[in-house]
Amino acid sequence: MQSLLASLKLRRQWMAGRIGPLEAGSRDLIVDCGDGTRLMALETPSREPGGRLAVLIHGWEGSARSVYLLSAAATLHAAGYDVVRLNLRDHGDSHHLNAGLFHSNRTAEVVGAVAAIADRYPDHALCLAGFSLGGNFALRVAARAGQSGLELSRVVAVCPVLDPFNTLGALERGWFVYRRYFLAKWRRSLRRKAECHPGLYPFGDLGRFRSLTEMTDFFVTGYTDYPDLETYLAGYAITGDALAGLNAPAYILAAADDPVIPVADIARLARPSSLTVEVCDYGGHCGFVERLGSPSWADQRILELFEAGS
Repeated sequence: MQSLLASLKLRRQWMAGRIGPLEAGSRDLIVDCGDGTRLMALETPSREPGGRLAVLIHGWEGSARSVYLLSAAATLHAAGYDVVRLNLRDHGDSHHLNAGLFHSNRTAEVVGAVAAIADRYPDHALCLAGFSLGGNFALRVAARAGQSGLELSRVVAVCPVLDPFNTLGALERGWFVYRRYFLAKWRRSLRRKAECHPGLYPFGDLGRFRSLTEMTDFFVTGYTDYPDLETYLAGYAITGDALAGLNAPAYILAAADDPVIPVADIARLARPSSLTVEVCDYGGHCGFVERLGSPSWADQRILELFEAGS
């Protein structure tokens, strides 16, 4: 139930009073990532400038307008933060911006996007948060912050993908609704990509794929430089030593009952002194909803952690 509530469209109506000022003040932003890639974002300046910037990243097949991201963004904006909601490549309405397809190992362009956004706010403390795959990206950005010249005040990852191989397995073995949900959204996104770049992507009938594993394998071997599915999935895993070089204060908020991210994978993370992990008994996948129209526990915890660094 918590996992479903995280993205429930009806919840947007219950949050209308909270997200109204955020959406009214938002403007489109095209971010130059420095390598020829452009990403789309929604930028909402604070009405009371306080020198604090929050960059938020959605999960796979979500967008800057996903319900859980709107809820977190509204909470931070109400507290005086300038908020930028970043769309990953081919998410939101950004399929036309880049010819190449999105895949989860495109870390460099997200690092470049966060750096470009930070340059727009030179006197602001930079805080970064992400959900699910966006949390995975946020932690990878943080791990590369030193070599990229990024100064991060705080980083929070909510239910981040830890080991993609195990997450894929959990989706395949779990409740069929999750699998169908992601297959449907991915197919729709790929059709949109093909429409934006005629002749470049002869995907054929995407309905022929009945599992996420089969579909991911097809696109990895056919449309990336990775030789096989296993190599691709290992490329964006943050288990092992991937987070050993974290310098900025970073936090993982996880739930023991997450049906998508096996909580056992947390034991396989490097644990530098800069990384803190909080595991709740309940919360589902990016849920943590206490009241339908109010900020979630995760929203409030992100704000608390960001404030601790101000």
